[in-house]
Amino acid sequence: MKQSATGQIQATANDLIINVDENSESQMEHQDRVLANDIAKMLESSEPPLSPECCIYKVPTDLRKVNEKAYTPEVISIGPFHHGDERLETMEKLIKVTYFKRFMQKTLLNVEKLESIIRNREADVRHCYSHPSALSSDGYVKMILTDASFIIVFFLTYCKTNEWMGEYDLTPRLISTIRRDIQLLENQLPFFVIDKIYNFAFASHSNLPSFTELAIKFFARSNSREMSLDPNLKIRHFVDLLRTSFLPQSISQRQPQRNRGQKVTLLYTASQLHEAGVKFKVSSSNCLFDLKFTNGVLEIPQFKLSNNTESLFRNLMALEQCHYPFDGYFTDYICVLNFLIDTPKDMDLLVRKRILVNGLGNSNAVINSVNNLWRQIFISEVNSDYCHLCKDLNTFYEDPRHSWKATLRRDYFSTPWRTASTVATIIFMVLTFTQTVCSIISLW
Repeated sequence: MKQSATGQIQATANDLIINVDENSESQMEHQDRVLANDIAKMLESSEPPLSPECCIYKVPTDLRKVNEKAYTPEVISIGPFHHGDERLETMEKLIKVTYFKRFMQKTLLNVEKLESIIRNREADVRHCYSHPSALSSDGYVKMILTDASFIIVFFLTYCKTNEWMGEYDLTPRLISTIRRDIQLLENQLPFFVIDKIYNFAFASHSNLPSFTELAIKFFARSNSREMSLDPNLKIRHFVDLLRTSFLPQSISQRQPQRNRGQKVTLLYTASQLHEAGVKFKVSSSNCLFDLKFTNGVLEIPQFKLSNNTESLFRNLMALEQCHYPFDGYFTDYICVLNFLIDTPKDMDLLVRKRILVNGLGNSNAVINSVNNLWRQIFISEVNSDYCHLCKDLNTFYEDPRHSWKATLRRDYFSTPWRTASTVATIIFMVLTFTQTVCSIISLW
């Protein structure tokens, strides 16, 4: 009996163990399924990679923190990134809607036809942005139509184009601010969609320039160099247009050599190089990036600083950081400029040589503006010409003949008082030496 009871107890225990094991396995399988579902949902909800057509970016956070105002529109939003900003609502109603109304009155276009043209390219426009927009399809089409129409009318009006002349209704200050706003990287529409609307609206106006020509004329004052672009060159948006206008003409035909992983390192500032005997000269080249050092002469194209220069340069560099990380010609140039200008003495030298035109007035403001441009900038490849330029300047300064000259100028001739004192000491020593020689000759 005891054995029978013991056998039953053992069998029951085995059944319990089997049930526990089955429950544990079932629970583990359930957890695995839950985890697999979570991973699948995570993968489905992940944002797709950037489209190859992406060219309009939100400025990286570390860059924005250096000077947030330089990347933020003040009165007008263009595109989805700043659309709906409460600060800009007043101007949306006062300017953009008014200009859209003027556009429709002048062109006599059918709104439904215009809307269908934009809607057919809506997906292409959305692919141009680094961050998706929450706007519905209707809201997105409306935004594109309003913003593009505003830009077209604004350009035609302020470029004094035919029947659009004489309709100035904005103050010069507001015009300047709007011009600055449409040069911001985050405040762009793809060039192709504005061009398409312009061509559709003015297909019968043979006397009007192309939209590319109109944009070049409008932005001409942002670059002292005459803007003439290859008609086959792809323009992505206005910041891209401005960057292209600064590049050497040869870039459209060939790619200058660039060195990956090599840094541009100039060890000495403009005033230090000048003390060592480097002569500074305004270059006759109209390309901002055309720096040359030959036979002890450093030629630099004239560089103009105004109130909007920092904002323009920052957005051009932000575009290169995001879209042209291996073709940062503008970034390379600012790097060299940052090395050259470090003290008021450096800036005064470049102003005196007419290389730098200071429209900011305050020397410290210029230095801070130039030096801050370089903060949070990353370079992976640099222009090999600039590498050779910096190496040649370093070698020139470190030549014993030139370094001694620099030491003499710095320690004995840096100020009028030091110069006078040094000359007086030299004269005194010569006279003393002469007197001593005369005395020795007399005694002999």
